[in-house]
Amino acid sequence: MHPTSEEDSILEGEVGLMARQLMTRLQPHRWPIPLDRLPAGTVLVGGAVRDGLLNRLPEHPDLDMVVPADALGQVRKLSQEFGGACVVLDRDRDMARLVLGRWTIDLARQEGHDLTTDLLRRDYRINAIALTLTTEPKLLDPSGGIADLRDQRITAVNELNLLDDPLRLLRALRLAAELSMTIDEATIEMIARHRHHLPKVAPERIQAELLKLVQANNADQAIHLLHSLQLIAPWSSDQPQRTFNAEALTKQEEQLALPLARLTQLLSDQGVSDLRFSRKQIQRCLRLRRWWMRDQQQSADALEERDRLKLHQELDDDLPAFTLAWPMERQKEWLSRWRDQDDKLFHPSTPLNGRTLQAELGLPPGPRLGELIDHLCLERAFGRIHSQNDAIQCARAWLHKPL
Repeated sequence: MHPTSEEDSILEGEVGLMARQLMTRLQPHRWPIPLDRLPAGTVLVGGAVRDGLLNRLPEHPDLDMVVPADALGQVRKLSQEFGGACVVLDRDRDMARLVLGRWTIDLARQEGHDLTTDLLRRDYRINAIALTLTTEPKLLDPSGGIADLRDQRITAVNELNLLDDPLRLLRALRLAAELSMTIDEATIEMIARHRHHLPKVAPERIQAELLKLVQANNADQAIHLLHSLQLIAPWSSDQPQRTFNAEALTKQEEQLALPLARLTQLLSDQGVSDLRFSRKQIQRCLRLRRWWMRDQQQSADALEERDRLKLHQELDDDLPAFTLAWPMERQKEWLSRWRDQDDKLFHPSTPLNGRTLQAELGLPPGPRLGELIDHLCLERAFGRIHSQNDAIQCARAWLHKPL
């Protein structure tokens, strides 16, 4: 993704020049469908226009387009011509998606008698800008979205538009987190006034917005505003808010650890379940919260051996998230050991598998075999087993202990 910078800004230029520069940035020659195969009168709207003006387009931007009529029929036609999947998004409003490899192209029928009417029904001014896909492209900005982009501000087009789809209340905070923008005070008041409408939205849609929010660069400020507005109160955690410090993490570690930690702190156990997160995501959040609470009661460094082993077995790749609220020196010590793939405690595994134990010791499958494997894993993790021969001798000694 390209960074936003004043040097790359085209927002101060003349509108006609801005439209041509934006078209160049969008690189339509790379799109999976040539412009001349799109329906006459098609315009590009929404995120791709906004992100192009800000010079933060991803390699494969989602292309949202408005067509004069029959969006679903047009997507089916394009799907037959170019391949890909046709997905009906909203039959009543005539909205459909064409998925072609890593590209998604959404077509929606124009709402109202002209494009201006359509744009003025959208959520925020920065999302209500259109670009014609013609030889001489033009920008249409009836609400003042370009001025908001210049001022790094998010402003609702109209209060009633937010109520048309209450997910838009949450989207403002997600956009603020992603774009590092501030939300207009009047818009914040609208969000606070109508927050009780958010539970009417499908939980999967709320989940998707929150996943984007916690991954954003400016997520922490947006989360603070989420709490002050009580926007997601039905799903919020009542645990004290922690301050996370990711300075000791690599960029890759940070990208995995921070979103999980933010999500776990933001939502209650019931909240992640009610918002239909995946089973794996729910388990990760529940485990992380459980070990956070355990660490508050008793430092993880002082745990009994079996509990310490269980911590590393359960957290595994999520251990950096566990350390985010720790003092720097303690965090660095744990991360150093976790990065060492040969550290037997931070990456526990059994020195002998069940099949080998059965062959060497004549053990049948069953609970006792499982207990032995757990014992060997513990002994290896704490440095009392160094070789396969050590493991076999340890296993024999364990078997001869009285039950």
